[in-house]
Amino acid sequence: MLFTKETIILSQEVREAKEKGLPLVALESTIISHGMPWPENVETALELEAEIRGRGAVPATIAILDGQVRVGLTEEEIQRLAKSNEVMKVSRRDLPYVIASGKDGATTVAATMIIAEWAGIAIFATGGIGGVHREGENTLDISADLEELARTNVAVVCAGAKSILDIGLTLEVLETRGVPVVGIDTKEFPAFYSRRSGHPVNLTLKDPVEIARMLQVKWDMNLTGGVVLAQPVPEKDALDESEMDTIISQALQKAKDKGIRGKEVTPFLLSDVKERTTGKSLSTNIALVKNNARLAADVAVALHQLS
Repeated sequence: MLFTKETIILSQEVREAKEKGLPLVALESTIISHGMPWPENVETALELEAEIRGRGAVPATIAILDGQVRVGLTEEEIQRLAKSNEVMKVSRRDLPYVIASGKDGATTVAATMIIAEWAGIAIFATGGIGGVHREGENTLDISADLEELARTNVAVVCAGAKSILDIGLTLEVLETRGVPVVGIDTKEFPAFYSRRSGHPVNLTLKDPVEIARMLQVKWDMNLTGGVVLAQPVPEKDALDESEMDTIISQALQKAKDKGIRGKEVTPFLLSDVKERTTGKSLSTNIALVKNNARLAADVAVALHQLS
């Protein structure tokens, strides 16, 4: 047997946390291998774990190494993901191949959700979810993240959807799939680098205990699927939305001119936007994902206390 849930490798820290019944927070690994340059990718990954520990929860960074599903990584393994050019970007469709072929893979939001649920982890912190790409009504370029949110029982703390996407269409798909979209102390869905998108959320919560109670009730009712917990980037770190929209439009046109498609689009756009903002977008990205890690830890602790 090449794979069963029993073959998942838990780090010592994660294994001990599960044995003691401590709250856990999942973290993705695509941000390490494809989302940020070195050395910021390693520094940020380690800082996220520290933020979660500092709030009373245990971090579980998820990846695939040599075809083995890992829940919780050592610093050496994080460095490996950060420096290698052989790490595949892994979503739901890629999991069987990467595991069967013994390759290294960095998990996207969708794949991280799947593995987190296998490992019994209900809370996941990331930067921004994927969604419907601009012109998605014509290209049908829609992230697998949205389908995963409709089927997998993991709450995703994010700064909304990446602003390179069509946020209005993304929210329409989430509504159709029955995924609750919760604004964290905001009535407007955040746009990753910016605090506002012009699109309302269907409900607003702030207190981690209230959030945890809603999650518990949802899953107790057997309403399958995740929840989007959309927290705006801190005010001091936010970028101007109109300026970012112009920059992103320029980056999208460049990607189109170069014929870049599929899962290569997002890392290309993030890199191009970083250049156009002279690094400000990277600083904002780091700030918002740390902010999300803190909230995820607080919700994980509250959910643990409820159950």
